[in-house]
Amino acid sequence: MKIEAIFSDLPILETERLILRKVTSGDAEEMYIYGANPEVSRYVSWNTHSSIADTREFIGFILKQYKNSQLAPWGIEHKESGQFIGTINFLSWNPRHKTAEIGYVLAKKYWGQGLTTEAANAVIRFGFENMELVRVQAKCLVKNIGSQRVMEKSGMSYEGRIRKGMFVKGEHIDLNLYSILREEFKAG
Repeated sequence: MKIEAIFSDLPILETERLILRKVTSGDAEEMYIYGANPEVSRYVSWNTHSSIADTREFIGFILKQYKNSQLAPWGIEHKESGQFIGTINFLSWNPRHKTAEIGYVLAKKYWGQGLTTEAANAVIRFGFENMELVRVQAKCLVKNIGSQRVMEKSGMSYEGRIRKGMFVKGEHIDLNLYSILREEFKAG
């Protein structure tokens, strides 16, 4: 299975409270609101957006990924408010090994409501049902307790610490690694 076969037209995924859909240039203002929040960008690999131009540049990259049928994020839209509140995606996918890694970010206003877990479950299900995955993993900075909770609530198991596993914002940092296997997801 090839990336292009799945991501030539990113499918819409729907959950009880969310619509996961393509990011558009019209999402720039709402993305900038959370991208410019230092609390949101504190535990991620990217820098806080210093201007709307940073956000538009990132959206331009996403749109190019869509056009080239490559891995790119779903935008997370909150059904009730209609707001664009974050992104979730497969950061990597190895079709030969049938493994992938997910990543996500959510606007602070929506933290603590189980929305990221809801989105993660939809993307994990999509991976197992449509991409023939046998394993989905996620990593987070050791200090990112919120992300660890999302992984655990999504049925992932803690596998260990990757010491100095990433160079982020000028320093080597430790990461926690979590994963879920297809048979564990079905059992859950």
